[in-house]
Amino acid sequence: MLRARPLTLYAWLALVLAAGCGGKRQPSATPAPTVPPALIALLPDPETKITGRARVSNEFGSTSLSTARAASHTTGSAAPGAVSTISESEVTRLFGDALAALPPAPRHFTLQFRFESDALTAESAALIPEILQAVKVLAVPEVVVVGHTDTMGDAKSNVALGLKRAATVRTILVQAGLPPATIDVTSHGEADLSVKTRNNMPEPRNRRVEITVR
Repeated sequence: MLRARPLTLYAWLALVLAAGCGGKRQPSATPAPTVPPALIALLPDPETKITGRARVSNEFGSTSLSTARAASHTTGSAAPGAVSTISESEVTRLFGDALAALPPAPRHFTLQFRFESDALTAESAALIPEILQAVKVLAVPEVVVVGHTDTMGDAKSNVALGLKRAATVRTILVQAGLPPATIDVTSHGEADLSVKTRNNMPEPRNRRVEITVR
């Protein structure tokens, strides 16, 4: 019994010391996530072909992109790189798959009408097949038809005339095979002139229906 006591005390002290050492250990810090290098490029709008502006920044600095295909390389450990211009072939190689996955840009058509009438001009009637083709290539098409007038007559009557023109176009498209549910019809009357004129001024370019296919 006497021989066992020192061994028991030693074992107890070892446990205390181990516990004490364990309490002093600091938890290991989680390493910060690594930010992979990236190439930021500014491309023109596919519909309008207009190039806007973009600012590339991180905690180390920033730079601006303002011309077509301007680009900057970025990392998580330095300011954005100097601005360069990438070629069209580089755009296709680097971003071709992403650009191909974008929905097609909206198509816009303008149909003109005869004076104080909901009858299309001959030139505008000839555009109908092109509009139909633009719709049929889309998996889930949406067609917005907006009627407009010139400033002849009063504003209330022109809203009604614009709506009548838009409804005429809708009927033509439905008769050509487009589902009615895909076509939204409205009228702006004389409120959105293509060519600004004074009141009660005839202007053929304002007698129109604008169609957006998207």
